[in-house]
Amino acid sequence: MNKTYKAAYGVLALAVSTALSAEVVPAYQSADNWYTDAQTKLTQKLETNNKFKAKNVILFVGDGMGISTLTASRILKGQQAGNSGEEGYLSFEAFQHTALVKTYNVDAQTPDSAGTMTAMMSGLKTDVGVIGVDEDVERGDCSTAKGNEVTTALELAEIKGLSTGIISTARITHATPAATYAKSADRNWEDDGDMPAAALAAGCTDIASQLVNFEANLEARFKGVDVDGIDVVMGGGRRSFLPKDAAFNSADAVSEVEGDRTDAKDLTAQWQAHYPQGKYVIDQAGFEAVDAATTTKLFGLFNESHMQYEADRANDVAGEPSIAQMTEKAIDILDNNEQGYFLMVESGRIDHGHHAGSAYNALTDAIALSDAVEKAVAMTNPDDTLILVTADHGHVFTIAGYPKRGNPILGKVVSVGSDEAALDAEGMPYTTVGYNNGNGFHDLGNATDADLSYGQDIALGRADLTTIDTTASGYHQEALVPLSDETHSGEDIALHAQGPGAQLVQGVIEQSVVFHLIEQALDLIQE
Repeated sequence: MNKTYKAAYGVLALAVSTALSAEVVPAYQSADNWYTDAQTKLTQKLETNNKFKAKNVILFVGDGMGISTLTASRILKGQQAGNSGEEGYLSFEAFQHTALVKTYNVDAQTPDSAGTMTAMMSGLKTDVGVIGVDEDVERGDCSTAKGNEVTTALELAEIKGLSTGIISTARITHATPAATYAKSADRNWEDDGDMPAAALAAGCTDIASQLVNFEANLEARFKGVDVDGIDVVMGGGRRSFLPKDAAFNSADAVSEVEGDRTDAKDLTAQWQAHYPQGKYVIDQAGFEAVDAATTTKLFGLFNESHMQYEADRANDVAGEPSIAQMTEKAIDILDNNEQGYFLMVESGRIDHGHHAGSAYNALTDAIALSDAVEKAVAMTNPDDTLILVTADHGHVFTIAGYPKRGNPILGKVVSVGSDEAALDAEGMPYTTVGYNNGNGFHDLGNATDADLSYGQDIALGRADLTTIDTTASGYHQEALVPLSDETHSGEDIALHAQGPGAQLVQGVIEQSVVFHLIEQALDLIQE
């Protein structure tokens, strides 16, 4: 066993000891049967705490879903249901086990998604901007990646014979999903058109090619290994799989030339040739036509770039499935394997909403992730399925002022005992949520695409919000420091867990421990 993995087991062993020795305090339901209830709950708790091995693991990653995002999403979800909001929960906040996770990269105090997801997938922290390689790599230098590749939980699951799946509302070649299967000295090398000539000449391959050739690449790295490839892949990013030629445009292409590849390869056709019985789909109709009972391989690319924001999904040209629908379909396919499965689901556009300065879009996508987790919980057995819900990093998104209970989370601050908006030192109202930096205030009315803000000038200084509806979908919050887009934060994020091994999720942990939680539950590392 790798010495790095052995070191992590020391942390897990301590957590096991703590979990099993923790005092169990039952909650009685009535004075008449309190003793029976207490004994039953104690027995159930002890049984749960003695289960560490899972058949299946589902990892949900809310990209950019920091603590403030969780709080604000929880409140917005409750308010959308007609409640005050503060008292509610996102689906996964009902899980019994929670930890805080440190997100720094090896070379960065405030991380990016490539380094953080590589840590979660491999058990090794690495640098900003690199995927599936350790800290010895130099970003952008193809030659340094060779020999520094790490092995991921998804790869180990494949080797063990489990079914595997990847879902993302971002491009499937984007940093978070790519870290499950790719090795790259630069996260931006999504297709060959994104790569410098020197990297191509040195033999490095783009991320899209690595996805389509995952099976052959893994078997080449581990001699004697026979795997059947990733079973379910769904997300955006079709452009990286198609030639830069209008003749290869998909039926729902929105660009004059959809593809971005310069090597003339149609990787969707290559995938279909690898898996002739597999289903390749590009829209809602194709997705709905997939029979999960008989489908063994599914490749869904629903947009040429990222999938739509949840709030903007109805405006897609040909329709896109929601993250909950994709999760449901994936589980329906993967659970056909009696040996079990590993599934990673990313809500990638939470991050993009924040970067664009749109709390509305970020929070709406976080609520959609909560719905997907709820669907997964309903479809699985907590006795054999470990569900982990976390983020890769946070954002400089804040909840401030002194608004009264039930005040609209996207609204202007109205203080306790008042019905009028509170005013700042300049006599202007201000909102509860905002950003420490970013593109700043924009009033785009009822627009549901957060990225429209990038077509606006960077806002400087405060804006008078007196007549502005800050709860509208097109409102973009003010930012203290004007930048082209809002940045990540370096704060800890949350990890929520349910199922066998969930009791190990406690305290403050390194992000790389997430891999070890998955590994110990599925016994992925063979002696």
